[in-house]
Amino acid sequence: MRSLSASRIGTQVRALRMAAELSGGELAKVSGISASMLSRIERGLVSPSVETLERLAQGLHLPVSRFFGDQARRTDFCHVRAGQGVVVDRVGAVSDYRYELLGHLLSGNLFVEPYLVTLLPGADPYVTFQHPGLKFLYFLSGEIGYRYGAKSVAVRAGDSLLFEATALHGIEAIQSGPVSYLSVVFTLRE
Repeated sequence: MRSLSASRIGTQVRALRMAAELSGGELAKVSGISASMLSRIERGLVSPSVETLERLAQGLHLPVSRFFGDQARRTDFCHVRAGQGVVVDRVGAVSDYRYELLGHLLSGNLFVEPYLVTLLPGADPYVTFQHPGLKFLYFLSGEIGYRYGAKSVAVRAGDSLLFEATALHGIEAIQSGPVSYLSVVFTLRE
């Protein structure tokens, strides 16, 4: 009789192997287990030992904990139609910086905030943003000077930035407008 736990772990092992674009034989070889054992694990016919899971994790270059992720039960999905994001008044928001929230997820330990940021007429440079997490910016329009700590870079439409947001950062000069960009902040939930 197949156990529910063995079946879930097997499904996860198979999904992770396929995501890594490895055949069963390839994963078995790099993990030091037999191909038939791997097949039985993936089909949920056997409950693998901790040692076997560690070998598989090493073969996939993943932490063992990934085998216990219940991806089949995760149902978070967010679809925001063009122009339908929620305009957010952020605490401490800079005057004339418009933030449109483009989505959200309620589960998991990673908090992701995707915003479409538009500088309205009258917006001034602001270089003292500072907060936990990682920030990704993709510039859609305009030309600006962007400061990150002691660094300053010229940025225009099509450029992107990725950085730890704990350092002071922000737009230090607006060369041409209108300025708009996608801002995605990634932080771990407490």
